[in-house]
Amino acid sequence: MENLFTGLISSKTRIKLLIRFFFNPNTRSYLRELAKEFNVSTNSVREELNQLTKTKLLTSQKSGRQVIYKANPKHPLFPELKSMVSKVMGIDQVVDGIVTRLGDLESAYLLDDYAEGKDTGIIDLLLVGDIDQYHLNDLSRKTERYIKRKIRSLALSRDEFKEFEPKLKECPHILIWEKKL
Repeated sequence: MENLFTGLISSKTRIKLLIRFFFNPNTRSYLRELAKEFNVSTNSVREELNQLTKTKLLTSQKSGRQVIYKANPKHPLFPELKSMVSKVMGIDQVVDGIVTRLGDLESAYLLDDYAEGKDTGIIDLLLVGDIDQYHLNDLSRKTERYIKRKIRSLALSRDEFKEFEPKLKECPHILIWEKKL
């Protein structure tokens, strides 16, 4: 799975940019921030940003002296790229396994770095509902080996979540699954 993009796209910087912008389409970033985060020169990031903007996969907007970039949700390939990025990051396997095996799950949130589109190797999940902790630990270990990332999870009951909700609003988060009523 890790080689999905590397087999298609030769530029590691472009892969990082696609992951950064298409995992969480609300992400907005500027050149120097990205260069620092990826630990590469501003020139290499600029070149890739220009290419992605020229193809209209990204949009850019000037804000003072900075140019802010973000994913273009109106691009015809947007849904496919978003889906591919989720597969590359392994989130689809995590969610599928959680939903089918963990008991009465009401909702699942991705927190912190991954919610911002940063592939740091540690996936932080918030699970709400009546969760089987034994199966959660077992599933996490098995999935970690498959996706080559660490999973940290916080399981809360509905009441605990209501208490935690104000704190959730203070950190980056994405609702990745919700029980259909």
